[in-house]
Amino acid sequence: MLSRRSFLYSTTALALTACATQPAATRAKPNIVLILCDDLGYGDLGVFGNRMIATPNLDRMAREGARLTTFFASANICTPSRAGLLTGRYPIRTGLAWQVIQPDDTRGLPHSEITIAEALKPDYATALVGKWHLGHIAPAWPPTGHGFDLFFGLPYSHDMKPLALYVAEPSPNQQGVELTKEDVDPPRLTERFFQRGLKFIDDNASRPFFLMLALTAPHVPLDPNPAHAGHSKAAEYGDVVEEIDANVGRLLSKLKQLNIDNDTLVIVTSDNGPWFEGSTAGLRERKGGAAWDGGYRVPFIARQPGRIPSGLVSDAMAMNIDLLPTLMSWTGGQLPAAELDGMDISQILTRNAKSPHDELVLFNNETVAAIRTDRWKLAVRSYYRGVEAPLDTRDDWQVLVDLKADPAETYDVSSLHPDILADLTARLTRARAKYAPFAVHVDTPPAK
Repeated sequence: MLSRRSFLYSTTALALTACATQPAATRAKPNIVLILCDDLGYGDLGVFGNRMIATPNLDRMAREGARLTTFFASANICTPSRAGLLTGRYPIRTGLAWQVIQPDDTRGLPHSEITIAEALKPDYATALVGKWHLGHIAPAWPPTGHGFDLFFGLPYSHDMKPLALYVAEPSPNQQGVELTKEDVDPPRLTERFFQRGLKFIDDNASRPFFLMLALTAPHVPLDPNPAHAGHSKAAEYGDVVEEIDANVGRLLSKLKQLNIDNDTLVIVTSDNGPWFEGSTAGLRERKGGAAWDGGYRVPFIARQPGRIPSGLVSDAMAMNIDLLPTLMSWTGGQLPAAELDGMDISQILTRNAKSPHDELVLFNNETVAAIRTDRWKLAVRSYYRGVEAPLDTRDDWQVLVDLKADPAETYDVSSLHPDILADLTARLTRARAKYAPFAVHVDTPPAK
């Protein structure tokens, strides 16, 4: 197994790529703020078509930057999606593709995995503010063992018990990490996360920093901040999304106040599709919904004035596993030696290039649920009354979708396109053979 500190040094190639394709930022090492919402739906923001929830700051952020309309989480549920985002690898490689971590769970992100925070070291100050949900038992806990200098947040979802807000930061004598905990005030979690995030920005404004704001909203339970309660046409769900929007406005104002706006890449996305409430913008299924886009496709907005052109809208296919390689390219950093599934999408963000992906694999737990190309999807797992249904055990059940003609994934057109079906079936077979050895649980689909 690769050492967690083993890196592939490809600085020269990365530097040449950056010089050739990207305008220079004011700061050689730009700051990064990654805002990860919890269960925010693809259609929950005004700029993605919502008319019930007011999101003027996020809409303005999209106008001033880039919006990706075909961006996916690497899982349809929380824990595996976060593992994929932080490591640039399909979650099955990390051992965390199976369900979500529960309070009595002993699983966690292995130290052999290199996170974005670790890959940015030693050049960046790093902080995770908000929800971790990648293991709350040592050695996976606390997140400061995975490259973050500061952790201020929750070990898992705020609907799990027992719940406390933990603070992990260097001890006063700089010998090890001091871990303390505080009570949780649910209606003010978003407010507190942004407050602590803004303080981290203040404290590190003179040097490159990476701040991951992993919010708990709009995951249930919905506990609107009293300052925002009762304001939205979408009731409590809308209230908590509108609070996120207001705080994004505060964050962007802070960057301008500190004169680091042009030096800072800000990204907003979600860990998976919406669950009990929230909009998929008409996409099929929701969080946990097996092969269908509603559980995986999420909003994605990126902004850095002078580097990302204003108003860029791209339908190029991308996934949260692309963030690690993209941020390494963006900052001139060094890629981990581990085999990555993500790819550099910086040219999508800077000049609306085509996707570097020929295909994406969608997993339901540890099972390949679908193969997706730019136009086509072969869906092979679904649910019926709580039972997971393999669709490829009978020829008349398999679902080949033409995503350009049918984005809601309502019709199987495999009989019209036998050549496409054969191609995606071969891709499916290859993906199963490639990723099955990483499975922790026995969840192999029956043979056809």
